[in-house]
Amino acid sequence: MTQIRFPLGVLIMAYGGPNSLDELPGYLSDIRSGRPTTPAVLEEITHNYRMIGGSSPLLGITRQQVAAVEEKLDPQRYRFYLGMRHWSPWIEEVVAQMVEDGITHAISLVLAPHFSKLSVAKYQAKIADGLDMVHGRIEFEHIASYHDAPLYIQALADRVSEGIAQFPPGDQESVHVIFSAHSLPVRIMQMGDPYDAQLRETASLVASRAGLDASRWSWSYQSAGRSPEPWLGPQLDERLQDLAAQGVKNVVSIPVGFVADHVEILFDIDIQAQAEARRLGMRLVRPPALNTDPLYIQTLVDLIKERAAQWEGAGVVTAVQTG
Repeated sequence: MTQIRFPLGVLIMAYGGPNSLDELPGYLSDIRSGRPTTPAVLEEITHNYRMIGGSSPLLGITRQQVAAVEEKLDPQRYRFYLGMRHWSPWIEEVVAQMVEDGITHAISLVLAPHFSKLSVAKYQAKIADGLDMVHGRIEFEHIASYHDAPLYIQALADRVSEGIAQFPPGDQESVHVIFSAHSLPVRIMQMGDPYDAQLRETASLVASRAGLDASRWSWSYQSAGRSPEPWLGPQLDERLQDLAAQGVKNVVSIPVGFVADHVEILFDIDIQAQAEARRLGMRLVRPPALNTDPLYIQTLVDLIKERAAQWEGAGVVTAVQTG
């Protein structure tokens, strides 16, 4: 019988973000795999971050999310770690720490509900790089996606209701809901990538749970990259323009692909999309991001417990000193 050394490691991962404007060049260089960032792009992104306070709140919120999950699980059976893909704390270094702590079995979870070879798979590759870096061995169970998890769907449906409730009672039946997520290059469709299909399934499930008929919601992408290749669309501003042309005046924005406040929400929606909505004579409401919403946190807890169940009946070594 395989002996499982407890506590199990739980590696929760997010994208990462700069803690100050001074960190932006290095952060962008990491995202671009060392390719130079043009002065124009650096100036544009610096402006975006300056408009949301000069830094990303993602690390702080992610720490709160990890702490909220950790609080619900037995510390004798689980040890939590936080790693970021594109900034500190780096995933590879955190994995090295897990090896040093004596972790033998671990669960990985990306705070992105939808799988893509260009997103979640890249996090998993970082884990492998971290193990290679220290010649370590940890048996990882990767949670690849949870785009249809019932409590996650309910949490988003609650956001839809919260957003619609911000309009006068007489206007609520005419409110249109736009679901969105970060765009990726169109080439993922030729790769057979499940990202687009999972996103649209999430949107459909949320709309159904929130009681929206097909005429009251639509899909868009947002925050497309600045590379010359085509990216998935329509973009959020294009969707707003289409709806305005149809006479829609009231809109709720629900970014289903993002589970925490960061620049793609705080600037791309709250500033950029809001400005476009005003220009079009529309009112746009964006309910709070999930962040530490109890239903979302319970979703993560349930996912971790489900993956850990396969090890619960195995031979156990307890009271292992870690760290």
